This record gives sequence, structure tokens and C-alpha cells, in this order.
Amino acid sequence: MSDDEEPAFVKRQRVVHYGTLEEQERARLAGANDKAVAAGKDAGHINISDGKHFDLEASESALQAAAIAEFEKRKRARQIQVSTDDSEVKANFRQLGEPICLFGEGPAERRERLRKLLAEIGEHAIQRKKVEKQQELKKQEEDNITWYHEGSKDLKEARYWIAQYSIPRAKERIKKQKQEKLVSASQKNAEMQHRQKRIQSVTNDCSQIGDSRPISYCSFSPNSQMLATASWSGLCKLWSIPDCNHIRTLRGHNCNVGSIEFHPQATLSLEPNLCCLASCGQDGTVKLWNLESEEPIADIEGHAPYRVSRVKYHPSGRFMSTCCFDHSWRLWDLEAQEEVLHQEGHSGPVYDIAFQHDGALCITGGLDSYGRVWDLRSGRCIMFLDGHLKSVLAVDFSDDGYHVATGSEDHSTRIWDLRQRKCLYTIPSHTNIVSRIKFQPHHGNYLVTASFDSTAKIWAHPTWAPLNTLAGHESRVMGLDVSRDLKYLATCSYDRTFKLWVSQHPGGI
Repeated sequence: MSDDEEPAFVKRQRVVHYGTLEEQERARLAGANDKAVAAGKDAGHINISDGKHFDLEASESALQAAAIAEFEKRKRARQIQVSTDDSEVKANFRQLGEPICLFGEGPAERRERLRKLLAEIGEHAIQRKKVEKQQELKKQEEDNITWYHEGSKDLKEARYWIAQYSIPRAKERIKKQKQEKLVSASQKNAEMQHRQKRIQSVTNDCSQIGDSRPISYCSFSPNSQMLATASWSGLCKLWSIPDCNHIRTLRGHNCNVGSIEFHPQATLSLEPNLCCLASCGQDGTVKLWNLESEEPIADIEGHAPYRVSRVKYHPSGRFMSTCCFDHSWRLWDLEAQEEVLHQEGHSGPVYDIAFQHDGALCITGGLDSYGRVWDLRSGRCIMFLDGHLKSVLAVDFSDDGYHVATGSEDHSTRIWDLRQRKCLYTIPSHTNIVSRIKFQPHHGNYLVTASFDSTAKIWAHPTWAPLNTLAGHESRVMGLDVSRDLKYLATCSYDRTFKLWVSQHPGGI
């Protein structure tokens, strides 16, 4: 039998047999390779890619695009016009919020840096920044607008009443000022020299321990025969003048008393059993007192839990104002026994208030470092006093009706003219906080300031030259007042004492 005639099953067996040996050899070699590769991977010598590959053409196109972009940026930079004035270049950097100067950088390098910066962010970026800043300033001005709301019927009647009260008094004041204009210059100079001699001779006449805690406020009665003091102990006391004997202790406050004031007609035409005094406390309480009892006759509520720093009577005696730490001041009608005005406007606590002698205007000072002059007849803020660097703690009106003084935590006192609507003079009055200021009653020929530097000073008007320094307290002076008869000046201090000052020359202070 030939090979061609070999049975088919024999061929299949041979083929299967040979094929099986080759496959076994390949499998052995493949297994050995797999083990070697696995060992290499484990050793970290072999890294197998995940199928991704580096696209050389894409990389070249990206580099080409970056080069073109850089070329275009340099081209734009060459076309941008940059000022050769170095100060203007710095101003442009400041507008863009960039550093105006780098270490070792000269004007040429700074100009080139600005050119490159404008090429990156756009040539009109400075103009856009200017527009954005103008819009921001406009928004701030809109936020600072004082808004007025319709008041109650009682407020309208109160404003009418104040207008009718103030206009005749303003006419009388202007008439008096016209008569003073007719006085000769020589007579005015003689009066001024005599007044300065009286002020320069002011000395300490009496010193009295007023309480076991610091005395925060003092005020004379309208007849100048009593002095009221307020203390951090919560007690208010009445003292006789000039012997400084204790008359009565007013008990009712449970915390620091900020101020105490006499009614304008108390001890004159007002009956002693009526409301003759008002005081305020740190806990927001306001109490009314008479001259016969040690207990308050009434409480004014509505301020708590905010602190009430000052209470002042309107010259008419019908209204009373309170300064509150809720950024507002309030006007109370004592006859109607209700609040007629809750005035906002300050961005910080309102600390002090003073009324014009006519009764038409009032001024407020706040811890926001600003003062505001308000027209009580219309409710408008007629003047904004912007100039102090820190809180305004003391304000007062001169009896001439248009001069205003403000004392501040920045150690200075500023004099403002309502007619010219500006600050006339800044007095570097003290070396510490100015806590209280007071114009001479009836005339306004001098200004007295008290400070935390333990002194009070008297300044001439209108030259604002220093006339006398009242030194004697061992600690900061927290309050002062001048009697209506111009015979006495009182100061109270953190050292728990109050002092009485008098002039050695006849004619008073």
C-alpha cells in the first residue's frame, strides 16, 4: 500500500500528533514569556502602555497655535499706546489693581509691563475699570441718601408748634445782633479785654466728693442755685451752690447714669412738685423727677435694651429728646406724654444732642464720627458735619444761632458755621478724648471744653485762642456746665469729685 493510499484516519492521527507537540512547545515558551513579563512588571522594569500613543502631528499643531497666539499678543502690544508719563502709568496700574512698582523696576520697564498687561486683558480694561468705579461711587451716593417718610398727625402738630415758638425768638435774636453791630470797635475791644481778664483769673473755689463711683455728668439749675450730678453708681444728687452741700439723693436707676438735665423753667416758674429733671441710664431707662421726692415720678419707656447716652430738654420745655444706641434719637411730647419723632440717619449710635436757642434746630453727634443738623420744623437734615476722624461725643449751639461746636474722640474740637455750611476752625484742644463742650450762655463769647486728659480749657470766640486751663482733677473730666448767671463753672470727673470754678474779678466768668 502506497502513502497515497494510506487510510485517511492514519493521516489525521499523524497530523494531530505532530500538531500537538508544536502547540505544547509554543505554550511552554509563551508561559515562560508571560512569567518573565509579570516579574518585570512587579519589579518595575517594564511599563506597558494602555493603548494610548503620542500624536506627533497634534503636538506640533498645538505648539504652532501657541506660537501664533504669542505673536499676535506681541503685535497687539506694539499697537497699544501707553503714556510716557510715569505718574499716569502708575495710576493705570492702581486702577487695574496691579502693583505700581516692582523691585528694581524703572519707568521704561514699568511702561513695558503695562503694555504687556493691556495686551493680555484688553486695551479698554482701564476704561472699563473707570466705568465700574463710577458706578460703584454712584451706588454709594444712592445708599447715603436720607429717606423721609410720612409722619403722624401728632408730629405735624408738633412741627407747627415748634415753628410758631421759634420764629418770634429768631426775630428777637436777629434784632439783638443788629444792635450789637452798632457798638463801636473800641468799646468791643475794651469789653473783650475785660472778659479775657476775668476768664484768665478763674480758679478752683470748691471741690467736693460726689459719690463712691465716677461722676459722669453735671448741670446747673436755671436759677444757678443748685447743681445736679449723675454717677456710675446709679445715683443722682442735688447740691446747693456755692457751698456745695448735699440736698437730696435721687434713687431709681440700677446702672450707670449717662446724664441729668433740669427743665428750662425748673426753679423759676415751674412748681417743685412737677417734672423738673430728667435722667437716663445705660440700661435704656429714662426717668423724670421733681424737686420734692427721692423717687422718680414717671418713666419713659421704649429704648430698652439699647443704651440712652443723653437726655436734653427743648428750650420750650414742652419737648424732650433722647439719644439712643440703636442709631436714632427721639423727640417726646411731655404734654401729650408720647413719642412724636423717632429719627434715624446716623450709621452708628447717637451720643449727644443740643438744641438751638430759638428751638428751631438741633444738632446730633454720633459714634460714626459725623454730626447732623436737623430742622425740627420740616424734619430735614440741613447740614452734614463731616470732618472728625473718630466718634463725636459732644455738641453744642452758640446763642448766636449759627455757630456749632463738636468735640471728638480724635482730641479735637471743630467750629462750624451754618450760614457758610462749612467748618470754620479746628481747635487742637486736648491730648485725649474731648468729652464735653459748652458755649458761654446768652453771649457765646467763649467755649469751654473738657477732656480725658484731666483738664478743662476755655477758648476765646471768635479767635479760638486759649484763655485758661482748669487743672485740678486727678483723672479724666467727664462733664462740665456753666451757670446761667455766669458766676460759676462746674466740672465732674472720674476721680469721683466735682469742682466749682469762679472768677476772681467781678462780673462773673
